[in-house]
Amino acid sequence: MKPAAAGAPYRVPPEPSRLPAFLLAVAVHAVLLGFLWFGISWQSNEPVAVEAEVWDMSVQSAAAPELPPPPPPKVEPQPEPEPAPPPRPVEPPPVERPAPTPPPDINLQREKERKEQEKRELAEKKELEQKRKEEQRKQELAEQKKKEREEAEREKKELAKKEADDKKKADEKKKADKLAAEKAAKEKAAKEKAEAAKLAKIAQDELKRISGAMGTSGSAAKSTAPKADAGYVAAITAAIKSATAYGGSTTMPGNPKAVFKVEQLPTGEIMSVRLVKSSGVPEFDRAVENGIKKASPLPKKKDGTVERTLDVNFSMKDYD
Repeated sequence: MKPAAAGAPYRVPPEPSRLPAFLLAVAVHAVLLGFLWFGISWQSNEPVAVEAEVWDMSVQSAAAPELPPPPPPKVEPQPEPEPAPPPRPVEPPPVERPAPTPPPDINLQREKERKEQEKRELAEKKELEQKRKEEQRKQELAEQKKKEREEAEREKKELAKKEADDKKKADEKKKADKLAAEKAAKEKAAKEKAEAAKLAKIAQDELKRISGAMGTSGSAAKSTAPKADAGYVAAITAAIKSATAYGGSTTMPGNPKAVFKVEQLPTGEIMSVRLVKSSGVPEFDRAVENGIKKASPLPKKKDGTVERTLDVNFSMKDYD
């Protein structure tokens, strides 16, 4: 076929004829059938002819005429090979027959074994449950101990912190108390110093007054003191008695008595207390001495004056 000229319209080539292919297929099948027929005929064998003669020894007779030869066997065509047998059907599984009922004693034995097996399984189950509970209890106990340790550590830390805070506060309080005590001591010392200076001035003025009243010769003779004022003595006794605290027994025989020498300023302030005669009971002596000091300043007379020196006598029965 010539190629189409440039610019010419394209033409579809005609479809080739199928007859040659069909004839070729018929020829191939014919050859195949010939080969099959030749193979089947080649494998067929002719049957072997068998001849037998029978002789009778007792009777002799004329020979029978010969029979005509048998016709040749007819060759039968070889049958075509049988097709493959179909697959063998699957046989259903045999049905199991129920086991025969065993005798009663075997049933009892099996029932006993079953019960024993159930008991063993129940015992194993209980044992496993007990082990599980034991493990759980151990775990809970360990967790509780851990919490207790943590709580103890926390409390220990809190206690240490509290002790540190308390110690700090105590130190601060101690320091503040020390400063306050020092301040109070300084103030008290200054106050006592001022009071001592005031009392010294008053005493000096009183001495000057007494010296002026006695004259200026410089040598004063000892004179007898005026008669004591009963009201003045009673007031001093009541003040000292109310300030004295004696918790001992006052039923001792002989009514012990303590005698003190008291020096006071014109204002009634006590300058000194000296034990002249002991009662024989130190506790009583100390109680009366402390009571005299606590009663300062002592009461004055009606005219506002005081006795510079007093002899104070107290017996145990005075405190009954």
